[in-house]
Parts: sequence; structure tokens; C-alpha cells
Amino acid sequence: MIKLLVVDSHPIIRKGIELLFVASKDIKVVGGVSNGEAIFDFLKQEKADVILSEIDLPKLNGITALRRLSKEYPQIKVLMFSSQPEEIYALNTIKAGASGYLSKNANIITIREAIMKVAEGNNYLSNNLASKVAFGRHISKSTKSPYKKLSTREIEVLKLISVGRKNKEIAKELDINEKTVSTYKARLMKKLHVENIVDLINRAKLMEF
Repeated sequence: MIKLLVVDSHPIIRKGIELLFVASKDIKVVGGVSNGEAIFDFLKQEKADVILSEIDLPKLNGITALRRLSKEYPQIKVLMFSSQPEEIYALNTIKAGASGYLSKNANIITIREAIMKVAEGNNYLSNNLASKVAFGRHISKSTKSPYKKLSTREIEVLKLISVGRKNKEIAKELDINEKTVSTYKARLMKKLHVENIVDLINRAKLMEF
């Protein structure tokens, strides 16, 4: 029986996933938490085999939590479950330690298959993304969008900027110093072709579409 922890800030998502597997013989939802920090509080008390997690989380964003999970709980498989664009986030979250990336538009059968696959030690990608990777057309090279040129850490910083985090808050969450945050902002402005922080924040918000 696969023990599944669901991480999402929306109660209806957590409850919905729980109900999907209430009668399952293979998957059991052992808990649901609403923010990144709560993942680690939960794991101190309970065990999980797979974590189904959103990227946009309060207190500790999904990518940062993923990095920490990879270090502290390497045996747990993490499947990112998000409405954020696959072409921007999928490969970057996998590079950060995720075992797969699943869109919230996925149907029940696909969700179950993805969980089973990562639990078995395999990676899960959508057919579209898997085809691009198989043919060597990595997302970062297959599109002209400037977002695809960003590193995983740059995307992480940009996502925190998009929700209004200040340099000090970003530094604390990512466990880096404020000077490094400023360096990332400068890189982001150059790569996204903006000249000031206001424009950078506006560009950051576009990542949600």
C-alpha cells in the first residue's frame, strides 16, 4: 500500500484527492497539509512513500521544500501537482529532485498512474514532455520564451518575487544571503529584458499564465 501525503493550500484539493483513493487497494492518503513547512512537521510523526505537492505554497514554496526533501528524506518520492505551466516548471522541478510533474488538468486514471509510477522508482512526465525529451529537444532550447532560459534557482526566486516577497524574506526562505538575492534579481532583469524591479515584478506575475 502506497502511503500518500497531499500538499496543497486549497482544502478542496486535499479533500478531493483523499476521496479519489478512499476505496483504493493500492494507495492510501495518510495526510494533507497546506504549506511547505508543514510537510516536515508531518514527516516527523508519520511516514509517507509519495508526496503529491503543489509548487505555490505558503511559508515554504514547493521547489524549496523539494530541495530540502531530497536531502532529508531521499527515500520519499515527490510528484509535483500543479496548474503552473509544464513547459516552464516540469524539467526544473525534476532537476531539483522531483520524480515527476503532473498537471491539475489530469484525469483520475492519469493521477493514479503517475503516483504508482513514481512509487516504483520511475519518473513521470506527460506524453508531450516525454516526447520532447526523447528527441533531445529540451524545453530550455525548444522555445524562444525568455522564461525557458532561466535556471531552477532563478525560477524559484522569480516565483517568490511574483508573490511579493522582499529580499530578506527570499534570502531566509532559500537559505541564501541578501546579496545573493540581489545578484539573482540582476540576472533575472537581464534575461527577461527589464530595467527595473517594478517591471521585473510584472514579468514575474506573467509566469502564472
